[in-house]
Amino acid sequence: MIKSDDAGKLVIRVALGVLILLHGLFKIKSGVGGIAGMLSSHGLPGFLAYFVLVGEVVAPVLMIIGLFTRIAGWVIAINMLVAIGLAHMGSIASFTGQGGWALELQGMFLFASIAVALFGAGRFSVGGTGGRYN
Repeated sequence: MIKSDDAGKLVIRVALGVLILLHGLFKIKSGVGGIAGMLSSHGLPGFLAYFVLVGEVVAPVLMIIGLFTRIAGWVIAINMLVAIGLAHMGSIASFTGQGGWALELQGMFLFASIAVALFGAGRFSVGGTGGRYN
């Protein structure tokens, strides 16, 4: 019998991981030049843009397979906080024409990653439930 807690952890892990990974794959294809420019405009070194690939490629893959899941969740959460701070701060108090929060996608990614970091991977993962960081 499938334990519903573990099935729920699998669903949120895979959904969040895949959706973040798609952003990372786009950045691999198109490059991180735009992010490097944005970082530079905020007085930060452009090479930090490569850390986005850790947060949008490495961490999501680990999350999907369920290995070092808690760490991957925190990495994605930090990635989202930086993205909100650098690219979306002007919209943080804005709403869409349909009444939703302008940053609902970024907010969902942020809070889902925190939830995964707190809940862990669950039984259906490479790391299993016994892994300290799962």
